[in-house]
Amino acid sequence: MGLVTIGIFSSTVQGILGAILLMIGHGITSGALFLAIGFLYERHGTRVVRYYSGLMHTMPLFSVCFIIFTLGNLGLPATSNFVGEFFVLVGCFKTNS
Repeated sequence: MGLVTIGIFSSTVQGILGAILLMIGHGITSGALFLAIGFLYERHGTRVVRYYSGLMHTMPLFSVCFIIFTLGNLGLPATSNFVGEFFVLVGCFKTNS
């Protein structure tokens, strides 16, 4: 969220657009990750990660979606978070290189 602040204070169109994209992307990916963890807790009844072993074999589609949302939250290229970060950096360098 520090990049969102930088994008807003850059006062450029690219910076503000990037900040908006980052906020939307963060809301979607973080919400999906919290939903996934809640789903795992309801299924297993524990928060101990050790008991989640073999998750790829028992729930392969869930595991793939979880990995996609995790990488999207990290800013993997071709996700909205990456595009938002890129626009924020462009706006920041446009203001002061």
